[in-house]
Amino acid sequence: MSTKPAFSPSALGEGRGEATRLALIRAALDLFGAIGFEAASTRAIATAAGANVASIAYHFGGKEGLRGACADHVVQTIRGFLGPLLMAAGSATSSQTGAAALLRQVIEAFVGFMVVRPEAQSIARFVVREMFEPTEAFERIYAEAFAPMHERLCAVWAAATGAPADAPATRLATLAMLGQVLYFRVARRIALRRLGWSDIGPKEGEAIRTTLVAHLDAALDAARRRAP
Repeated sequence: MSTKPAFSPSALGEGRGEATRLALIRAALDLFGAIGFEAASTRAIATAAGANVASIAYHFGGKEGLRGACADHVVQTIRGFLGPLLMAAGSATSSQTGAAALLRQVIEAFVGFMVVRPEAQSIARFVVREMFEPTEAFERIYAEAFAPMHERLCAVWAAATGAPADAPATRLATLAMLGQVLYFRVARRIALRRLGWSDIGPKEGEAIRTTLVAHLDAALDAARRRAP
């Protein structure tokens, strides 16, 4: 005698609720980044998400809670594409070669998401606006993603070069490494025009990655020569 799986209306409702919640976060990220928190009305966000305006209060307690959820989404996204690599930093830092290889992988992952993936646009705009007009959302992203990520990168850089992890030169070098990648997202229109590209897809992303890895290798060589 066959048995059919039990149908759970509550589980179906939970799935729909989570889908609505995520749609609201994505719509808010886009609108908060594009026109600012004050200008982005809850009605406009709900319309963009295909949801009822009352669902913002239901899921987030209000517009400010939605901004906090956007910050949490950014943190989770950064952890998602960089976290697995940086979690391996302990074993990678046991050798100079392994540490250098990990830094190359970080650039590859960063380019693959922040430059090539279309959904990175709304995340980048949200974060850039938060940096120019910091709120609690920025503090959350900084404390839970940017700061710990940068600290681990400094430790990997130190292992790859012999330079102290807490040295200003190490912090500058790792920030510059990340900044080169972010240029192709933040200044995307300039890059497209100067390179004669219509968009940045996998092929263009590979060209960017190859160039930035070459820059990284040159920077590592220079840092090794300067290391005490």
